[in-house]
Amino acid sequence: MESDNIYITTNGSDNMKYEINSLHHGFKLHKKYEINELNAMAHIFKHEKSGAQLLYLKNDDDNKVFSAAFRTPPSDSTGVPHIVEHCVLSGSRKYKTKEPFMDMVKGSLKTFINAMTFSDKTIYPVASRNSKDFFNLVDVYLDSVFFPMIHEDKTIFMQEGWHYDISDRKDPLKYTGVVYNEMLGAYSTPESILDDVIDESLYPDTCYKYSSGGNPDHIPDLTLEGFTDFHKKYYHPSNSYLYLYGDMDLDMYLKHINEDYLQHFDVIQVDSVITPQTKLSERTEVTAHYPIAASETTDNKDYLSLSYNFGTATDTISYLTAQILKHSLITSTAAPVKKALIDAGIGEDISASTSDGIHNGISIIAKNTSDIRKHDFVNVIETTLMQLVKKGIDKELLQSSINIVEYDMRETSRFATKGIIYHINSMQSWLYGDDATVYLQYDPLLKELRDLLDTDHYEKFVEKYFLNNNHRALISLKPQPGLAEEKIKALTDKLQDYKDTLSNDELDSFIEDKKKLNDKQTSPDSAKALATIPQLEVSDVDKDEERIPQDVQPHGPATLLYHDIFSNDIGYIDFVFDMKPLSLELVPYANLLTSLITKMDTNQRSYDAMTNEIFKYTGGVTLQTVVYPAGDTDQTFYPRLAVRSKAIGENIGKVNSILKELLVDSNLTDKKRLKEILQLVKSRTDSAIIQNGHTYAGRRAASYQSPYARYNEVLTGLEYFWFISDLLENFDEKSDEIIENIQKVYKQVFNVNNLVMSFTGSQQDFTRFKSTIDTLNGSLNQDLLEPQNHVLKADRVNEGIITSGNVQYVAKSANYRKYGYTYNGDMNVLIMIANSEFLHDRVRAKGGAYGCSMSISQTGNIVMSSYRDPNLKETLAVYDELPEFVENLDISQEEMTKFIIGAISKIDAAMTAHMKGRTATANYISKITHEELQEERNEILATTPDQLKKYGPMLRQMLAENHRCVVGTEVKINEQSEVFDHIVPLKK
Repeated sequence: MESDNIYITTNGSDNMKYEINSLHHGFKLHKKYEINELNAMAHIFKHEKSGAQLLYLKNDDDNKVFSAAFRTPPSDSTGVPHIVEHCVLSGSRKYKTKEPFMDMVKGSLKTFINAMTFSDKTIYPVASRNSKDFFNLVDVYLDSVFFPMIHEDKTIFMQEGWHYDISDRKDPLKYTGVVYNEMLGAYSTPESILDDVIDESLYPDTCYKYSSGGNPDHIPDLTLEGFTDFHKKYYHPSNSYLYLYGDMDLDMYLKHINEDYLQHFDVIQVDSVITPQTKLSERTEVTAHYPIAASETTDNKDYLSLSYNFGTATDTISYLTAQILKHSLITSTAAPVKKALIDAGIGEDISASTSDGIHNGISIIAKNTSDIRKHDFVNVIETTLMQLVKKGIDKELLQSSINIVEYDMRETSRFATKGIIYHINSMQSWLYGDDATVYLQYDPLLKELRDLLDTDHYEKFVEKYFLNNNHRALISLKPQPGLAEEKIKALTDKLQDYKDTLSNDELDSFIEDKKKLNDKQTSPDSAKALATIPQLEVSDVDKDEERIPQDVQPHGPATLLYHDIFSNDIGYIDFVFDMKPLSLELVPYANLLTSLITKMDTNQRSYDAMTNEIFKYTGGVTLQTVVYPAGDTDQTFYPRLAVRSKAIGENIGKVNSILKELLVDSNLTDKKRLKEILQLVKSRTDSAIIQNGHTYAGRRAASYQSPYARYNEVLTGLEYFWFISDLLENFDEKSDEIIENIQKVYKQVFNVNNLVMSFTGSQQDFTRFKSTIDTLNGSLNQDLLEPQNHVLKADRVNEGIITSGNVQYVAKSANYRKYGYTYNGDMNVLIMIANSEFLHDRVRAKGGAYGCSMSISQTGNIVMSSYRDPNLKETLAVYDELPEFVENLDISQEEMTKFIIGAISKIDAAMTAHMKGRTATANYISKITHEELQEERNEILATTPDQLKKYGPMLRQMLAENHRCVVGTEVKINEQSEVFDHIVPLKK
């Protein structure tokens, strides 16, 4: 890393001949072949001295990926794989700062940087388009996983894993730590608890019965020695699966990986082989409990799960067959098992989950039901499956499900940095001793699955693995009011009893450990340590904003946008309808409408037949409400309802006729079906709030002072959840009124006037689309409707929203436009500094929250929110210290460079073809020009420390208004009730 010229060379592998069995810097090439599906050449190497395996997928993608994976089966539920994942990125042999990971986040042009703990593996992926930056990221990650500081510095384990939180002998003894608090949040959800019970029941003799993420009841059982031993055992090259992807000089990377890392290791035998569960001969039945608030009723809040094991994921056809049947029979709108359970009144929400790891398993889950129906639950499932085996499964339903699997494979789950998904998919076979590219070469698999439609393959699979399979578990998960409070009390008593056994010297040792950790967390890295972190220069950044191609064409009263972007032969179609004519009381009905279309009958066919039609010809139809900002005010905004679809080749022309039936001819009057969907919407929104409480808390806090945010809150926030809850609670009395309002919205929104249509894909496919537009447009409502000028009340409310969880999501908001301030691109740099230098250190590292961030929008909204936070008032106090931090910024222009680069990486985030088309469409609707985006970029690049200091007084003035909202635990919110003007239960 002495000279920049080592980064410049590209396409090095084009200049070298890689022959089978040839040796390259200690790596022997064992296999080399084309993968047409990825337009890539696969190279499979093994490093002879260390035993490391390496897969390189060479293609012309400039978004290069490196990833290091390790097989990490847990032997208990202390979460040691998860804690090691956090800790190895906190300092290493070469990189001496407290958190090299965060330092790279600050000043890298990365398109992806993270780490992931799975049930049996841990993966460390990074990606960048910049060659110099990519080399730096690769080196930081290699040094972190192979030579971390965790063996010398126990404070890393204390911060990221767990430690005793005590600063004075008089203080009560408590547990805290980032992973500990993260998993407290994870175990607040019944879904997480149910997943654990399923794995314990289906796979009792394997590593999968343990929680690799960590059960908070067991995390404190992990010792420092057990933690470091885990790393020594599993983080050896002989147990590694290295991966490179994209357009790069392969020889340079093989040389570097060998000389700086792998040559220091010899092959060893690592005992990490994953042994699958032997087939169980008897069915298992289990009852477990999850916490709800003491004030909540237990009525109809049970979960039921019937889980099956089908063998292992290395049997590719069986594995994909199970995925197809999961969609066909259980999760799709037309799924017969789902329909049968709903019709029988068993569950308001029917879903399915699949096993993670070596096993091929599926769970059928009914949410919001009663344990007394569990045998009915099994009978309905088995009766339905027997009828399907006897009569045959609908071939169109199976075909549509195969199409869904194909779209998912071709689009890499719609993830922009697709090279990372390829590595994760490769591990589905590679980790278990099979070829690394089995699931990447999907065309032959899909062909075989389609050919099997002409046989009884799918029926035989259902008969063998569902009906005649004793390797299954029936699980009842029941709510227990006050369980969280009982556990808190039991833990408090346990820790107090333990504290009573400690001598003063032992207590002082814990206090001293805590002090050392605090000192480290609050002390800046030395100049010497900072100098070890590789840095880019502003000159490494592209000065010009990317111009997304967009051709604007009038089309009658509508507007047609075309984005000529390579999209792997998929045409992406968006119809964006104006919601401005809706009266305020109808606004939430628009969001409800997005859940009804495709799930209710049309006047031509049933909703299950419509589902088959959609997936037979397209990759799906989705609807979403979006509020586009005006860009320079929070008073003006553009509410829209977007209808999105995608198709391949000749099927593109079919999209408009399908959308015509959905948007013009849906039958929205079926009360029974409407109530079923309302129950589903409530159930899934409830789960989303618990999982993403920071988003809901932040949105509601912003709504206290911003009309734009207030509209968003009514449309998609907590207000919407309460709206849906009210409709359900009063459905029998209100059903006629509900249907009338839905029909009003249906007619007013699906109107051709002010419609924006967007197509992303090839010119040939655009021509196909354009030739059939009037199939839909000519049938839409033509009435000229007046836009509504809503007067939205946005007053400070300051609420504590009580949930059954055991962590907090703490939000505080302000709006700078109210005080006469305007937007500047340098605010992006302020966000980078506030998040990485202030909020991360105070709320995450020191406070123990899993995350915390600030956002600043052009509408004026500033929102700070924490994620899975053990604290409440303490976090709000940190927010209030931000102005002083900004006013006293002491940062050199050299340091500023890395934050500028980090800010640029945020606005240059990797995007799929469809993401680019949607972004260009959003800018068109918001009236944001390319010149304005370029100006924002110029302002970021020109940011100086003095510019940012001016925001200190602005923040001080705004934060003093104390607009705050917390979604959190009943105990914590009631203990600190003085913070709030109102305390509101989530479930009223």
